[in-house]
Order: sequence, then C-alpha cells, then structure tokens
Amino acid sequence: MVTLAQLRDTNLAGLGPAATAYDTLAVNFGKHVQTMQHEVTKHVFNANWVGNAAGAANASLQRTSTRLDAAHTEMSAVSGLLREALDSLLLAQAKLKEALQDAKNLGLTVSDDGAVSWPAPSKTEQNDPGYNIPERAKALAARMSAAVAEADNADQKIAALLDALTARARNGTGLEIEKAAADLKAVTQQGVDLMTAGFPPAGTPATDVNSWWNSLPPDEQQHLIQAYPDLLGMRDGIPAVARDQANRIQLSHLIDAYEHKPGLTDDEKQKLDGFRAIRDKLKVHGEQPPPMFLIGVSEEGQGRGILSYGNPDTAKNVSAYVPGLGTTLADVANKDGDRAYNVWKATQNADPTASAASMVWLGYDPPPGLGNLSEGDTRPLEVTDTDRAAKGGAAYDKFMSGLRATHEGQAAHLVALAHSYGSTTAGMGAQMPGGTGADDIILIGSPGTGAQNASQLNIDPGHVWVGAADSDPVSHLPSPARVAFGSLYPAMGPYADDLYTAAGGPPNQLWFGQDPAGKEFGANRFAVPIGLPQDSHSTYMEKPNPNAGPFDNAVSSNNIGQIVAGRYANVTRQDPR
Repeated sequence: MVTLAQLRDTNLAGLGPAATAYDTLAVNFGKHVQTMQHEVTKHVFNANWVGNAAGAANASLQRTSTRLDAAHTEMSAVSGLLREALDSLLLAQAKLKEALQDAKNLGLTVSDDGAVSWPAPSKTEQNDPGYNIPERAKALAARMSAAVAEADNADQKIAALLDALTARARNGTGLEIEKAAADLKAVTQQGVDLMTAGFPPAGTPATDVNSWWNSLPPDEQQHLIQAYPDLLGMRDGIPAVARDQANRIQLSHLIDAYEHKPGLTDDEKQKLDGFRAIRDKLKVHGEQPPPMFLIGVSEEGQGRGILSYGNPDTAKNVSAYVPGLGTTLADVANKDGDRAYNVWKATQNADPTASAASMVWLGYDPPPGLGNLSEGDTRPLEVTDTDRAAKGGAAYDKFMSGLRATHEGQAAHLVALAHSYGSTTAGMGAQMPGGTGADDIILIGSPGTGAQNASQLNIDPGHVWVGAADSDPVSHLPSPARVAFGSLYPAMGPYADDLYTAAGGPPNQLWFGQDPAGKEFGANRFAVPIGLPQDSHSTYMEKPNPNAGPFDNAVSSNNIGQIVAGRYANVTRQDPR
C-alpha cells in the first residue's frame, strides 16, 4: 500500500520520460511495420504467385503482419498506462502537498503515518470560543488520508494492468490482435476513470477547484489541458486562459466527431452548425482587440457555448449575458455574440480607463423559438413553465461563483445581464441560496423573474436594473390569472386588465411574477428605445453610440455600459410602470 511518506517524497519525474520512450518505441516500431507491409507483404500478395507454397507464404505473411500490428498496439498501451500513472499520482501528490502546507501554516505537525498533532492550547485559547484547531486538524487529516487513498487506488489499478501487459508479452497472447485491442481499450478507459477520480468531484466549490488547479505544477496543467480538455473546459474555478486552451482543443474534437458521425439527427446537425459557427467566429476575430476567450463549449443538452470579449479574470468590469427563448448554439457566435461585444464596447465607452470583459453565457437549454419547431412539436409549452429556467439558474450561479474564484487581484465589478426568458433564468438563480454573487443585476425585455420584489434577488434592490420598452410585448406578457380573467370577459377587450385589478387582482403581474419594470417590484428602470412592437424585444443591445438621441436604438446599450462600468449617475432613468 502507498503510504503518506511515500506519496510525499516520491519523485515522479521519471514516469514522463518513460512514457515518452515508449511513445518513441511505438512510433518507430510502427514505421517498421509499415515498411514491412509495403515493401514485403504488398509485393508478395501482388506477385501473382500461385500454388501450395504461395498459399502458405501468404498466410504466414498475413499472420506476421497481424502480430506486428498487435505488438504496436501493446506498446501504445504501455505508453498510455505510464502516462496515466504520472497524471493520477501527480494529482494525488498535489492534493497531499496542499494539505501539508495548510497544516504547516496552522502550526500543526504531521507524522509519516499521517497522525496530526499540535501544541497544547494556552489558557487564552482554551477560553476562546473561536478556537477550532482540533476540528481543522481533523479536516486536514481527512484530506491527507483521501489523497493517499486516491494514490493507492491508482497504484493498484495501474500495477494490475502493467502485470497483465507484461504477462501477455511473455506468453505471446499480446500478439493476438483482438486481445491487444482490448488491452488498449482497457487502458484508455482506466485513464478516464482515474482522471475523473483525480479531479475535484462534481459539486466542489469553485474556490476549491481553483485552489486544486493552482497547486499543480505548470507543466502538469498544460499536459492535462492537452490530454483531458473535456474534463477542464466547462469546469467553474479553472482560470479563463486554461479554459480557453482546453475548449479550443475540445471544439476541434467535437467538430471532427460530429462530421464523421453517420445519420446525424436534426438536433445534432444544429449542434454541429453551432460548433462550426464558434470556430469561424474565433478564426475571424483572431488577435484583434479585445482578446476573445472560449470559456465553455460542450455537446450537453442543446449544446453549450460561452464566449468572452476580454479576460474575465483580469478585467475590472465584468458582465455575463444570459440569452433567452429560441437561442441556439450558433447564436453564441452570431447575434448573441455580437450583443456581448456591444456591451463590451459600451462599457469601454462609459469608462475608457478600466478594463472590461463581456460574455455571452449559453450554459442551459432555453425553450425553442416558435420558428424552430416542427409539426406536432409540444415544446412551445415549455416556455410557459420555469423548469428550464430553474436548472439554468443553478448553473448560472455556479458559473458566476467561478468568475469570482478565478479573478486576479482586486475583486471585479461583476454584473448579471439577462434578456427575455434569460431574465427568468438569471432571476431564479438570484433567488437561490447565495444568489448570483453579482454586484448589479440587469433585466431586459423580461416576462418576470419568479419574484414579487427586487429584494428577493439576494442583492440590494438599488442595484437591480430593468430595461423594458413599452412596445415590447414580452415585457407585457400577462399572468395566467389575468389571461383566465380576460377570457371570462372577452367583451371588455383592453379594459379587462383594469377590471381584473379593480376586482382585487394584483397589479402588474406578468407570466413569471411581478413586472420587473413595475413600481411594485422596486427596481431601477432605465431608458430604452421606444421601438415598434415587432422589433422592440430585440433592440436592447444594439451598437452603442455615446451621442445617441432619446429615440436612438443605442440608448439602451449606452445605459447598460454605464451600469457595468459602475457609472450609475450617468444612467438615463425612466419612471416605473
């Protein structure tokens, strides 16, 4: 069994060169196999040699070629297994060393067998209700024990596979192509299992994920990015630069996998379109300012995509925009990506002296737009409930906590920005324990947040901002009770709302709760373009223009930029409904 002292003191540096040596051996051996097949086997097979001797020769050459292929596969398996040993043991060792350093910082002593001791408390400490060294020592001992157990588990599994590969090499069964392929598959799957076990488990707070990442040596970080981009790219608590590197690699893998997948469904085709659109957006943007970061991409659900203009880990003013109804993965690179850029530009206009980062976050499955539905599709009903918003809200909260955890230096001015059904998503997330963690919340074109008052969003209502055009039909979407009341009195027409309120119905109720633009909600309402009913819902984040007049579409984005920059006195206000 692996002991604490062994894991602490072992120098794992030799495993990397050993894996590389086997890589080199496998590559060179593969070249010899190709030479043999092209220069010998091919010529014999094509020589028109017939007869018993020819048949025997051909069969012998075929067996030899197959055995050589199997040997090459076995070499690749050994190389992969040695790399897995390095990765898994380094991860466990990093966790142990972090816990040991924390113990040292507390003045604790850790023996080689893992026992933790500390000086006897002084009389002052004994009388101090905040004295908690025993509890902290117990927690550290548990962390160290878990790290050692993780290393021991990896050691035993890797040793078992190495023994099996060695046995195959000795008894010749490794030269059977089916068994060699099974060995390589087992090694590959074990690598995934060990890495999953070595990474912080699901649900780990972003701050702990960030601490774990920072405890790894830089060369190991880079190796994990290259080898396991799918495990890192969407992980909250991993820095933006590392996520960008991992996600660009993963994006290429996803495009390749989907392009070679036969019989794509319509949903899969839509994802592939999205992956390609993001790839093209990154390519076109190139190195021009602001730098673009691919903070997230995956095939989960309808597809996930998170793009950032500017580095959210270093920017002073940071916003994360949640789009709504009908958003597809391709929109992240197109219209919603353009809106995120407009917010970045507006924020820079508001405060040119401060750095900014503006993101579009598609980390959930919005209800499909009516134009994306097929005949008989029942999904329109999903826009009338909050299931997707609740799931998305929880994911958004985790993402925002990740932004806090990875930010460098002084805390950023962090803003939650959400449009349409996205505002319901962000609003529901804001009502969960801990909320979004944002300094300001901006809701635009909102059909409601599920809350009756801004104070329910886990933030000072003075930092909740609402943009709602009077001509925007979504921001007037009536509550189910109002709809039912109107159906009882169809002759009242537009006066049904007044009758509903006079009969005791709560005023300014939308489909998902209190109208955020209404006075009862208690938020700040800022000026937006008046607009026409057919387009006013989509003009909140147009290109900014510091010289815009009151009827210019840029009014809204200008105000959003002032809020993100924290220049509240420059925001043009509007009376609540």
